[in-house]
Amino acid sequence: MIHPDTEVRFISPEKGYGVVATKLIPKGTITWVQDDLDRVFKRSELHSLNPFIRSHLHKYSFTNRHGDLVLCWDHGKFVNHSFNPSCFSTPYDFEIAIRDIHPGEELTDDYGYLNLEEPFICIDENTDRKTVYPDDILRYHQQWDALLLEHAREVLKLDQALLDLVPKKTWCEYISAVYDPSKMRSILECYYQPEPLLNGMAQR
Repeated sequence: MIHPDTEVRFISPEKGYGVVATKLIPKGTITWVQDDLDRVFKRSELHSLNPFIRSHLHKYSFTNRHGDLVLCWDHGKFVNHSFNPSCFSTPYDFEIAIRDIHPGEELTDDYGYLNLEEPFICIDENTDRKTVYPDDILRYHQQWDALLLEHAREVLKLDQALLDLVPKKTWCEYISAVYDPSKMRSILECYYQPEPLLNGMAQR
């Protein structure tokens, strides 16, 4: 579930629709949690889907660490990419705001940790990165781990609107890791290694 203080708006012809804050969402806020209403599609199911449905599933879903496609039931599926994202995923199946998100500002993710199957050329944001690659998480996980650890204590300082959706065991693990960073799980756990093709090349 996406944070309740959000709505879908048209952003631009290049981006289409996106998710924006309707109230201030402070840094450290849990902005999304995978919940029981999110639909998880096994890869073995995909061939049986109507091609039209399958194309929309690939457009609006993300791939988890198991290779399953996760389709958010609410407007979380409209969150756009940015190389300077306002939100960041964690290996605990929730995302956090890594800066204050002001009313009217977009909630964005770095698609580099969403296991894209093909490179994704992005709108130029004057950053060194111009394209999202399927294996970005292998290259940037240490940097991203440090970013998440930097903001971890902020998460515990706030009243979290979505906390009831985080499994209690998961939340206890996260709290323990905040106070003992050696226990903090790496975002590298979110990586899905595609099955190799017949020629031995990794699937792109």
